[in-house]
Amino acid sequence: MRGQLRADAQRLLRRPAGDGLARFGSIAELRERARRRVPRPMFDFADGAAQDELTARANVEDLAALRILPRPLVDVGEIDVSTTVLGRPIAMPMLGAPTGLTALTHHQGELAVARACARAGTIYIASTMASYTIEEIRAATDGPLWFQLYVMRDRGIARDLMRRAREARCEALVLTVDTPRLGSRERDRRNGFTIPPRITARAVVEGLRRPTWARAFVREGRLGPANLTGGLAEFAMEIDPSLSWRDLEWVRGEWDGPLVVKGVLHPDDARRAVELGAQAIVVSNHGGRQLDGAASTISALPGVLDAVADDAEVHFDGGVRRGADVLKALALGARVCLIGRALLYGLAVGGEAGAARALEILRGELELALALAGCPAVGRLDSSWLLDRHQERAG
Repeated sequence: MRGQLRADAQRLLRRPAGDGLARFGSIAELRERARRRVPRPMFDFADGAAQDELTARANVEDLAALRILPRPLVDVGEIDVSTTVLGRPIAMPMLGAPTGLTALTHHQGELAVARACARAGTIYIASTMASYTIEEIRAATDGPLWFQLYVMRDRGIARDLMRRAREARCEALVLTVDTPRLGSRERDRRNGFTIPPRITARAVVEGLRRPTWARAFVREGRLGPANLTGGLAEFAMEIDPSLSWRDLEWVRGEWDGPLVVKGVLHPDDARRAVELGAQAIVVSNHGGRQLDGAASTISALPGVLDAVADDAEVHFDGGVRRGADVLKALALGARVCLIGRALLYGLAVGGEAGAARALEILRGELELALALAGCPAVGRLDSSWLLDRHQERAG
């Protein structure tokens, strides 16, 4: 059986992804190729984080520090990674996270990522700041969509975005609450990357060094957020720093479907959001792109889970680079993980096929980690599979 298991694992990691992408066996390999394929200002916009990037690194490092406690003598001939999220069955416990200006990474942007998520049997969350409109994303895929919302000073903009999301058959609204102001992203400053992006001499030089990216961008590329008029600079000025719990109540009243609140780290805030009508909480620090020095998401996850209890789902965001990271978050009690940068690396390397390869890698690694941990289904995971949590329970 072990020989068959190894063969199955290798098959999952090497299944054809198109355009030679099967040779990429990890997210780190995709990242390295993406770094060489995309102009530096665009790569750093996607890859970078706030200030010294301490929180972004902590998201990855604190996940890596958790240790799995395998269970032997378990029948793992079949591994089931399917689950449900807000009542919808999905093929694996990973969602496509909302990322802004995705077409700076690859000209197909959100269209390609949404299609890759649909191919993988999961949900894509379209961003307010997407390079393509929610209508264009819906036209590109019949797969399930959610819509991520920023609330601006002009509530009419938010109301109109919610209307459009509803008409585009978005099944849930993801309200981001951790962005009263944009974080200080120093890689962007050093690169001369502006919001909205400008064509500078440096950008031209970087483009000439990467002619494949440049030709596609000149032909089909998009600079600004398609859902909004006026560009990202105007959006930054319109972010409402006075956003409060009253506004969450207002959104709850405007949106009649499932509501997800993203950007919560404190248990008290998670509890209050649920009391005001949220069906799910996303434990997220915006990938470390807002407050540098904020808690890592895996360190904040247990407190939020305790506060929410069984009254809402808890989703996890930040630092996932391996399938074992997904196992760890789910073992703590998260329902699903949001995948952001890993999908962008794949997108940069191979468009839709590259994003699909990123999901294939993570799914294959998750299945292998579950088998080696002695857990045949993600639904059976609990904290007993993690060394530190098991010791806490035993004590």
